Amino acid sequence: MRGAVTELRVSRSLTEGLPVAFFSDPSGTDADQFAYNLVAAFDQVLAPVLASVDSIDAYLDPETAPADFLPWLAGWLGLAVGERWPTHRARSFVQGAAEAFLWRGTRRGVALAVRAYTGVEPDIDETGGVGFSLRPGGPVPGDGTPFLRVRVVVGDAEVDEASVDRIVADAKPAHVPHRVELVQRGWR
Repeated sequence: MRGAVTELRVSRSLTEGLPVAFFSDPSGTDADQFAYNLVAAFDQVLAPVLASVDSIDAYLDPETAPADFLPWLAGWLGLAVGERWPTHRARSFVQGAAEAFLWRGTRRGVALAVRAYTGVEPDIDETGGVGFSLRPGGPVPGDGTPFLRVRVVVGDAEVDEASVDRIVADAKPAHVPHRVELVQRGWR
């Protein structure tokens, strides 16, 4: 035996758009009733679509979006949410990704993106920055070889190293090689 089917209500029935001629005689002719019933049937067919459109703001908010909608929402920001990520981690990542996207390619952007996924402030060691010489053709200060190391101290939370690596790769400048280190709390 099937469970009871609940009727999904619509905010406005399509029958309200029918011409007045359909309502002139309360008893209605068979043709009038047929047209009215046919249009009323579309209320039930279209109710899920109209309910989704009526609540589109909930779909666009990472806090209230359905879990299966989060990867698509992340895609709007050019990011990927792992298939096996817990829902709370995906929500946090998508919510923090908007700000991280503004700082993409910088140390701050890498830190924001990693923190959005892990919930932990990463330790970042890098050769980035801008240098100049006061003399034309003179040596530029700093290290000429780009380098980025991101260390994350994780506690009890399950953090996937491959996911952190992909997040760092997406957030850093493309030409900079990087290394990700996950360290258990208590180890250094």
